[in-house]
Amino acid sequence: MKRITWSVLVGAALLALSVGLYALQVALFQRPDDTRFYLLQDLAFLPVQILLVTLIVNQLVTRRERQTMLDKMNMVIGAFYAEVGTELLKRLHAFDAQAGAVGPGLRVGGDWSARRFAGAIEVARAHTSKIEFSREDLAGLGAFLQARRDFLLRLLENPNLLEHDTFTDSLWAVFHLTDELAHRRDLQALPDTDVQHLRGDLDRAYKCIVAEWLAYMRNLKRDYPYLFSLAVRTNPFDPSAQAEVR
Repeated sequence: MKRITWSVLVGAALLALSVGLYALQVALFQRPDDTRFYLLQDLAFLPVQILLVTLIVNQLVTRRERQTMLDKMNMVIGAFYAEVGTELLKRLHAFDAQAGAVGPGLRVGGDWSARRFAGAIEVARAHTSKIEFSREDLAGLGAFLQARRDFLLRLLENPNLLEHDTFTDSLWAVFHLTDELAHRRDLQALPDTDVQHLRGDLDRAYKCIVAEWLAYMRNLKRDYPYLFSLAVRTNPFDPSAQAEVR
């Protein structure tokens, strides 16, 4: 037997209450014509009430809930760049032989506008990198990512990721790179074919987290100026960046 849900019970109770109140009104005042008139009048306004509740009020509530969710996601993204992303960007940017073509345009400043951020994101996504590295560099990168594997796993378990597709893709790209490097027995003795395969994984992760970093910096500038200040002073694309305020 199918169990009756609480919403069905509440709906039935409210309907019965409404019928009871109308019956009481007819019994007390003996004016059924007026009751039918006002009942039809109430029904006439029902579509307007549905419009207000479902299309306007509901949208406002949904927008508020989504903004709250995105604020939580910004905290998750901030934790990612603090623990993994910023250092990973430094390493991958150093591997990019074409870094000079895009690096200066990523030196975010306090005077950046939303339009400038949007332009930088487009440039970063269109950038054709050329990843070059030594086996020793690859071994160091593998050790760095493996030490943070548990942290990446915890981020992937966060249900708020469903609200941020681009960051989820970036996180998966980094986690996949971590897994690829972890499964090699000796990163300093890889054949050229495997090095080429890993070059593609590095390039994918690099492009994802660069664009996501710029979007994250834009959000920080708008909502958290004090966090933005530190992020600018530790910019992974600025070789002269330093945390100390000068």
